[in-house]
Amino acid sequence: MLKGHGIVFALGTLTLCFLGACNPQNEQPKGVDLSKHAAKINPEIPLEKGSSYLSVYSDVYSYSEQLKHSLTATISLRNLDESNPIYISRAEYFDTSGKMILNYVPQPIALKPLETINIIIEETDESGGTGANFVFDWAIPKGGIEPLFEAIMISTKGQQGLSFATTGHRIR
Repeated sequence: MLKGHGIVFALGTLTLCFLGACNPQNEQPKGVDLSKHAAKINPEIPLEKGSSYLSVYSDVYSYSEQLKHSLTATISLRNLDESNPIYISRAEYFDTSGKMILNYVPQPIALKPLETINIIIEETDESGGTGANFVFDWAIPKGGIEPLFEAIMISTKGQQGLSFATTGHRIR
């Protein structure tokens, strides 16, 4: 009886893939709709501005330079301040060669106190490569707490799993 259920399950999975439910390999990077976070920055409020760099990996080498392991990346933009909003005016994603792939923030956005926004780079999106990165421009009220930018990369294949994290660094 278990054997029969296993065959049904396998056929059901095969049918789903055949009908297109499996992830296609040629998906283009998707933007994130951040319009609900759109903000107008009041020029009368004194703000400290900065830029941060975050390394991200669409894939990593496995065994040799010819074999890569694809990853899903969760990019977290975090407001660590309990009292003040922060403003993000740039969130650009670059590939290994430094070519901009996508600008996730075409207009300034605000994160409420302690709010986090995530950008997902899907496992099928290998456009960034092994040396992908983000550059963020941000502004905080004078004396406020700088934002935190993190990336969590993960992949699971069968019984094997791979995950690691990177943290952003202020560059300006």
